[in-house]
Amino acid sequence: MEFRSVDELGPPWSFPLLGDLRQMAVASRLLEGNPLNDPVVRPLWVYLPPAYKEMPDARFPTIYILQGMTGQLDMWRNRVPFRRTSIELYDQLFADPATPPAILVFVDCWTTLGGSQFLDSAGTGPYHSYLCDEIVPTIDSHFRTLAEPRHRGVAGKSSGGYGAMVTPLLRPDLFSGMASHAGDALFEYCYLPDIPHAVRSLRDLYQGSFERFWDDFRARPGESRPTDSALINIYCMAACYSPGPDGRPEFPFDLRTGEMVADIWERWLSWDPVRLVAARPDAARGLRAVYLDGGNRDEFFLDVGAVAFKAALERIGVGGVHLELFDGAHGGIERRYPLGIGHLARGLAAD
Repeated sequence: MEFRSVDELGPPWSFPLLGDLRQMAVASRLLEGNPLNDPVVRPLWVYLPPAYKEMPDARFPTIYILQGMTGQLDMWRNRVPFRRTSIELYDQLFADPATPPAILVFVDCWTTLGGSQFLDSAGTGPYHSYLCDEIVPTIDSHFRTLAEPRHRGVAGKSSGGYGAMVTPLLRPDLFSGMASHAGDALFEYCYLPDIPHAVRSLRDLYQGSFERFWDDFRARPGESRPTDSALINIYCMAACYSPGPDGRPEFPFDLRTGEMVADIWERWLSWDPVRLVAARPDAARGLRAVYLDGGNRDEFFLDVGAVAFKAALERIGVGGVHLELFDGAHGGIERRYPLGIGHLARGLAAD
């Protein structure tokens, strides 16, 4: 018996890439001193399509890919039974000559709370600025990009889909395309249902204290309780949408009684993509390519949010919004990701 290279195995263990996946780490100046003391050195992956090597003088559109809540960059290599990984799916997409080539940039904005919503927040850190003001210029200076907003887009799923929706609205000077798969939108449907579960769990298990919850959660690595998800999600969203002056999250409900706190809830709603379209109509009208989808059994009703987001865009005159509702739930929809990337690649291609 002799040892051989893993690269020789092929399917189902690996699907050799036709493009090139560059894996590196970057040190962020903006994340220094972040309130959670999370790492300032972050992984950054760049996928170069086959055309990047075949056309050495050409420049290409760029699509920044964001992960969902609790996602970290190495999870893009995760495989589920009988399926290709997300990286392999993207490579398969760009192997098709019918898809215009694009550079894909996989950005890590993980935090110890599970995520950052890709916003600047005193509760988590300046992750919006990290993406826009550090990662984008770094990519443009090291790779052959078409460094104009009309050739730059953002894509993601769930919280990553939220980031894909709001980033071009906040920075139209950088981005003109978005692909959102089940992105957080219409907050009254996707977040409010978690609140009574969080109140009950805090009352029955943690004496009304989030600090007790986090102490318990971190003392049992690898073990979970059914109550964890709602508590983590609510806490992280409060850290992102409604941090107090000291950076500690302020909650849109009374932790003891569950009664809503109207002014804090309004702070959350101001970050809802559906409302943000109305608040930033000029930015929304600059979008060149919009892809939205959601499963018709999504547990967080993000298919409803996708429909509402499309309607908000159309109310201000944005046409050509592509929306697909499919038979599915919130998880296990990675097969949908190449559809959004392909839509962006076509919409952002060089004129």
